[in-house]
Amino acid sequence: MSIASSHQHLLRRQPMRVQRLFALREAVLTNWEQRVRATVQGADQLLTPILINTLPSFFDNLAEALTPGHPRQDATSNSNVPAVHGNERARMTSYGPEQVIQEYQIFRDCFADAAREAGIALRRHDWRIINASIDMGIRESIREFTAMHEGFQRRIAAGLSHDMRNPLSVITTAAQLLQRYPERVNISDLASKILDHGHRLDTMIEELLDTLSYQQGQCLPLALSQFDILSLARTVCAQINGLVTLPQGDKCSVSGVSVTGWWCENSLRRALENLLNNAVKYGDDGPITVHVEETHGRMILTVHNTGSPIAPEQTARIFEYLRRDHQGTQPGWGIGLPYVQNVAESHGGSVAVDSAPETGTTFIFDIPIDCRPFVAPPP
Repeated sequence: MSIASSHQHLLRRQPMRVQRLFALREAVLTNWEQRVRATVQGADQLLTPILINTLPSFFDNLAEALTPGHPRQDATSNSNVPAVHGNERARMTSYGPEQVIQEYQIFRDCFADAAREAGIALRRHDWRIINASIDMGIRESIREFTAMHEGFQRRIAAGLSHDMRNPLSVITTAAQLLQRYPERVNISDLASKILDHGHRLDTMIEELLDTLSYQQGQCLPLALSQFDILSLARTVCAQINGLVTLPQGDKCSVSGVSVTGWWCENSLRRALENLLNNAVKYGDDGPITVHVEETHGRMILTVHNTGSPIAPEQTARIFEYLRRDHQGTQPGWGIGLPYVQNVAESHGGSVAVDSAPETGTTFIFDIPIDCRPFVAPPP
């Protein structure tokens, strides 16, 4: 179940006060944008999708933390949304640490004002959660903001040949069988295997070149066009359903609204394929849900699966280049999630992860609906 879908399911079971808290999101974000533009240095120059950033997800996390019985302790628990916020502020703005801190302080004021105007009394326990969320959000955002400006160490692409050996071995074996026993083999079947694994190798090389370019400070090459992301999500999910089935029905389902925007269709397709393949690999054979929504000029696509959660100490590192925590039985480059991050950032957005035993794992892909102002033209 996606974050947005889980919100809807949650609201149906909660008292009216909780429903009214979730309903504050648009008022809080609208007021926050106005105040930030008026008081934060450099904010008035930012377009709305970049200014809003990951605030919708942070608000949703806070509303969940204020919901009685919800496992989320504060808006930052089991989530790297604040770190992603700091990362994007470092990449997309001229902010200093002071501006990042000021944004969170304004968010706290806007949340309190919206609750008061809606007649929602914030209790002492609520304020402990709100203040803890803001304080931790500031710390995590500034930590990532500083790390981005200081520069990350680049990892050497050692050991990549290990992942190429499997498809290359299939191709070589199939070719040898064709050469030695042409009259005894199924030529059509072997040809299909050669083509499939050749395509897999080609995709690996393409992702590797893109990732290496991005690690050297170059944005991914994007061919922007206008299309509906919901339609693309359904197409990619149909591919997953053609490979993996569940006794109760399709493995992957799509919900949400149609959002048409300016993006690179090929890179978004590959990013979504990576997220869904990751969910298939590391889920618990349960269903995978994809949800699409839009808010304040941004498109938010979530991919949710159940299964073993990502350990809190690994959440901040899961997008590191060539990192793989599931060593051994699960194949992979170790660049699938970094590639997804590269696609999001090259579109002027970001990707975050939210993972806990009680709620499963959700990847939040969040980019401007119209990416043209944030994408450098091709050389």
